[in-house]
Amino acid sequence: MENVREIVLDVLMELEKEAVFSNRLMKSVLDKYDYLGGKEKAFIKRVTEGTIERRIELDYELDGFSKVKVQKMKPLIRNLLRMSVYQILYMDSIPDSAVCNEACKLAGKRKFVNLKGFVNGVLRKISSQKGDLPLPDKEKAPVTFLSVKYSMPEWLVEMWQKQYGTGLADTMLQGLLQIHPVSLRFVERLDGEEIKTLVQKIEKEGVELLRSPYSDHVYLAKKLSGIRELPGYEEGLFQIQDVSSYMAVKAMGITKDQVVMDVCAAPGGKSILASELAKQVISSDLTENKAELIRENVERMGRDNVSVDVRDARIFEPAYENKADVLILDVPCSGLGILGKKRDIKYNVTKESMDTICELQKEILKACYRYVKPGGILMYSTCTVRKEENTQMVQWILKELPFEPVSVLLDIPERLREDMEKTGDLNRDPDNCCVQMFPGVMDCDGFFFAKLRRKNV
Repeated sequence: MENVREIVLDVLMELEKEAVFSNRLMKSVLDKYDYLGGKEKAFIKRVTEGTIERRIELDYELDGFSKVKVQKMKPLIRNLLRMSVYQILYMDSIPDSAVCNEACKLAGKRKFVNLKGFVNGVLRKISSQKGDLPLPDKEKAPVTFLSVKYSMPEWLVEMWQKQYGTGLADTMLQGLLQIHPVSLRFVERLDGEEIKTLVQKIEKEGVELLRSPYSDHVYLAKKLSGIRELPGYEEGLFQIQDVSSYMAVKAMGITKDQVVMDVCAAPGGKSILASELAKQVISSDLTENKAELIRENVERMGRDNVSVDVRDARIFEPAYENKADVLILDVPCSGLGILGKKRDIKYNVTKESMDTICELQKEILKACYRYVKPGGILMYSTCTVRKEENTQMVQWILKELPFEPVSVLLDIPERLREDMEKTGDLNRDPDNCCVQMFPGVMDCDGFFFAKLRRKNV
């Protein structure tokens, strides 16, 4: 029998040692140990992801109870303590004594017998005070308080407070720490009764499905251990796609006689949805691996009106000039809107890297805008919450490129308009061409999109 805690420890050690995204490593680990039971795999996923997500808070508490500061600890002991404190604080179903005992056993097994007493002492101190653990002074150090409470780097807390106000920033920080269910998007051709029947079949497999407040074609799935065995998967009746992405594509008003281009398309969710609405979709991404991922999804979903190529979006292709009625430009971004799903982004992103990403976005825009026919639509989107990449980038487009804003108010659900009222977005954007979705306010990823029309010049 595999020691699931040791698997978690090995994953955390690998993440600290190698520059690899946690979601990709997590998938490969769960595939490797696919023979484990559902509870064991769920434990591995929960403890690994939770330890990564709460790392700032965990380190703060460890520093408060250990004579040796976290960054001075042996890497294995550091990660062993982090994952153990996470279990003590956030997994009530596991007795604290069991967490302490298993941590000591692991320390000994991994050749740190001399540190078993240290590990045991630190964990038992935290366990004894876990109902009243200290946090930074909220009045004297409000940014540090929020940083520790929500395990978010201080500079990101400050940025969001400055850009969106303290109240909205606080709500978003809470939202990013909530459990984020997988979103299943049912194909457009299914009517309400057909979706209801398929939902019932899926729920018989033990999955809990809750309809998104923004669409009757998108459901949030809880207790989902995998999708490949679910009814309707092989038949291409649904795909994984967040409702934010779904609403963005739907807001472009795509019709059956149109050609759509999607130039940063992997894994292909927007291309596939567009193909259900349009005559033809030309989909591409930077590498063969990404293109192959799109092809696999296109084939499973049975979309024969999608072509897939490998193409660098920074390089203009004259053959596609004035080709697209709608251009989907979901550009590379800082990814701050999906921190709830890719938990280590917040530790890897820097101010410098975000400045670089803005230059890349402009490079792609300057190369690709000519694919849009005069009078055609550009959908500019990101999965981030940051003005430089979103509203300020739209202002740059309107100033530097031949586009004009198009209101999306009649193209989005009424519930989304109501939620935008809460954030003040309807007042900030006089043209109503931009939609910024905030985690915690909207029941979806942090996502941004704008609808722009190419001028007839």
